[in-house]
Amino acid sequence: MVNNRSAVVAAPVAGVLLGVLDFVWIKYVPSPFADLGNSIAVWAVAAFLLTFRFRWSLPVGVVGAIVCLVVAVPFYYLAATVIQNDDLSNAYNSTALMWMGLGVVAGAVFGAAGVLARTPGRLQTAALAMPGAVMFAEAVIQLRRIGNPSYDDSGQVQSSLVLIALGLLVIWLAGRSWPQRGLALLIAVPFTAIGWVLLSFTGFR
Repeated sequence: MVNNRSAVVAAPVAGVLLGVLDFVWIKYVPSPFADLGNSIAVWAVAAFLLTFRFRWSLPVGVVGAIVCLVVAVPFYYLAATVIQNDDLSNAYNSTALMWMGLGVVAGAVFGAAGVLARTPGRLQTAALAMPGAVMFAEAVIQLRRIGNPSYDDSGQVQSSLVLIALGLLVIWLAGRSWPQRGLALLIAVPFTAIGWVLLSFTGFR
């Protein structure tokens, strides 16, 4: 049953929690798990899980996911201000606005995917593949950094393995049957290639 009213509270609250906890995670969790806090894919999957969990209609799910990711950005920087005395202007400078813009795009795409992944129909399995695919795409980017003197090779390998494991986990948790999960993994292969191209296009390399 659709429950759109909950989006009014759940979406912004989820954004506050995502932003604050993401900074706390980066600050206090050791590598390679701390790297998840700097992951675009993790934020995209957060938008997916939000709309997958709450039974919102497609339009409300998209708006709710966008609100979540956009709200998360300034609260990430506000947490940094409180915890380590970063400049408060980081919450609204050009970099923050850029991340908010990316949050709009990611929220629209993965918010819609979260709704479709729990809605029976032709697009259900393809939508289910998307959170895994974005995790795999970021893992590919990290693996391609191996040999680059600007990065630590072992760190990139470890972080990529964590992303791959989480991508598999979210497909397994969201899937309703083993055949559906297997098909979602197959669909995730071309989606991973597309995701890698798009992430590279945004300058995330």
